[in-house]
Amino acid sequence: MKETPLSNCERRFLLRAIEEKKRLDGRQTYDYRNIKISFGTDYGCCIVELGKTRVLGQVSCELVSPKLNRATEGILFFNLELSQMAAPAFEPGRQSDLLVKLNRLLERCLRNSKCIDTESLCVVAGEKVWQIRVDLHLLNHDGNIIDAASIAAIVALCHFRRPDVSVQGDEITLYALEERDPVPLSIHHMPICISFAFFQQGTYLLVDPNEREERVMDGLLVIAMNKHREICTIQSSGGIMLLQDQVLRCSKIAGVKVAEITELIQKALENDKRVRKEGGKFGFAESIANQRITAFKMEKAPVDTSDVEEKAEEIIAEADPPSEAVSKPVLWTPGTAQIGEGIESSWGDLEEEEDEDEGGSDDVTILDSVKMETEDQNVGDHITDDTPIVLSDSEEDEIIILEPGENPKKTRIQANNSKQEKASSKKAIRKKKKKKKAAKILLF
Repeated sequence: MKETPLSNCERRFLLRAIEEKKRLDGRQTYDYRNIKISFGTDYGCCIVELGKTRVLGQVSCELVSPKLNRATEGILFFNLELSQMAAPAFEPGRQSDLLVKLNRLLERCLRNSKCIDTESLCVVAGEKVWQIRVDLHLLNHDGNIIDAASIAAIVALCHFRRPDVSVQGDEITLYALEERDPVPLSIHHMPICISFAFFQQGTYLLVDPNEREERVMDGLLVIAMNKHREICTIQSSGGIMLLQDQVLRCSKIAGVKVAEITELIQKALENDKRVRKEGGKFGFAESIANQRITAFKMEKAPVDTSDVEEKAEEIIAEADPPSEAVSKPVLWTPGTAQIGEGIESSWGDLEEEEDEDEGGSDDVTILDSVKMETEDQNVGDHITDDTPIVLSDSEEDEIIILEPGENPKKTRIQANNSKQEKASSKKAIRKKKKKKKAAKILLF
């Protein structure tokens, strides 16, 4: 998986912040990130945290045959692994250019500087020597891998203890940890790498760059130095030209930082040694802060529950009484309501309005009936004694003619003409439908 590139906006923002001597994590130009060192239960196992960059160091040993050209010297081997757990850009099972460069720099810093007495690792000259292997695993990548790896390597070597051996004739006896106390390695000095990032062709300088700052830097200068201000190795990458004054200034800054880191390492080693000697608890589990969720135990504080009821009554008595105000629904528009303080509910007003509307419709019907009666009376006044009255009954299809002064004669006239017309029209429609069906059948 390829590394996600920075956008132009992020790049410009980082460069402008560096020009203004500001950093994303709030540090100053020459500030180093916080370093935390924790040891495991076994000797030679440690975790170094440089900000969010974490490196696990593990040292192991075994008896092997020496090299032909160095029959009285032990063997030192360093191996750094970059897994996908640290960053998705690292590919497993493949040595990238970055990994090769870091491994070579570690070997020059620790092995070529003669920080460990390799002659003390010889058991039988030309036959058996100790091979010390330092395995470094990057757990999380947030920039400046070489500094964290060099600190983890030297801390693991200082913390490591090899088994004791004895030689009687041709027999080599290897003692377990329970039989004899393990023997620490003979370390002359502690070289530590300090990285400097340059921006805009060496115009701006930062100490301990993080992962985002490494993406926008133009060049990197790594100086390995011990607390005696002895430069063990120096390496420049990026293809930038540095002046003599810039290199000297970086070396002075590196001397100060190395002295602080060395003092921190010695304090951590002394604390671990004291805890192991006193029989206290040690290991990675004990180094986790109790405030975190991942802690295995929490500190318990005694709680006095003897006068809980009295204190509760006092609290209730001192507290303010609850308010008697009760929230009422507020009608803002018809069909909606709101819970809260405000005007009174107007749901009843709507019901009254509906009743009024119904009453109004009844009044309208009454008025219509009154109008009909008055019209009938007016029509009756206009009718004279000679005009006949014709009444029609739609249910019986009959017409009744009333003549004044004579007995009413009932004559029923059936609407035969209308029925005949209806029947003839129906027959014509049926004939047309039959013709259409026959035409369709013929077509198919």
